[in-house]
Amino acid sequence: MQIDIHNLNFSYGHRQVLADLSLTVKPGDYVVIQGKNGSGKSTLAKCLLGFNPVKSGMIFYNHEDINTFSDWTQFGYVPQEFEDFNYEFPVTVDELLTFSSIKNINQSRRLKLLDQIGILDLVNENINNLSGGQLQRVFIVRAMLNDPDVLILDEPAASIDRMNINFFYKAVNQLNLEGITVILITHNESLNHLNYSHVLNLGTDLSYTYQTRESCEIGGHDQ
Repeated sequence: MQIDIHNLNFSYGHRQVLADLSLTVKPGDYVVIQGKNGSGKSTLAKCLLGFNPVKSGMIFYNHEDINTFSDWTQFGYVPQEFEDFNYEFPVTVDELLTFSSIKNINQSRRLKLLDQIGILDLVNENINNLSGGQLQRVFIVRAMLNDPDVLILDEPAASIDRMNINFFYKAVNQLNLEGITVILITHNESLNHLNYSHVLNLGTDLSYTYQTRESCEIGGHDQ
C-alpha cells in the first residue's frame, strides 16, 4: 500500500502539533519516526489510523482519501498502552489470539507468528503471568494476524528487556523483508539494529525532515 501525506495539519484545540507535513511511504518501506516528547509522533500514527480525524485531501491510501477508506484490516497497530484491554480477563496467549483474529487464521499460522517474534513457548501461558515486554510481543503477533500491509509500532520496545531487544528488532526487520511496510516510532537515537529505509524526524517547533537511509548515513545520523 502506498501512503501519501499532503500538507497534513493537526491540532489539539489551539495547540498545533503537525504543520504542513508532506511525504510518501511506498509499499515495503521501513519508516522510523523520531522526535522529542510533544513533537507529534503518536499523533501522526493516530492520524494515519483514522483515530484523529483529518480533512479530506491530506492522507491517501493507494490514492484513496482516508475519509472514504474502509479496509482497516490492511493495518496492524501496536500502541504504547492498551487502554481498551482488560488485563483481568483470564485467557491464555493462544486464546487471546484466537479471539482477536478477524480473518480465519489457523493454528499453524498463529504458532508461526509466535515463533517468529520469539514467544512460542508462551502459547499456553495466562496473559496475566506475562512481563510487559512479553505482552508487548503478544500484541505485535495480534496485530499481524490479519496479514496487514502496514504495521505501525508506537515505541514497541519500551517494555522489552535489553537482552531480548535485538531479537525483537530482528523479527520486525524480517517482517519488513517479507514485504510488510513498517512505520516505527522510537526515542532511540541509534538505528544500527533497524533495517530502515527512511527516517522522519519531527521537531517540537513543527519542523520536520524526511530522509532516506543513505542520506542519514552520509549526514552521520546512523550512529
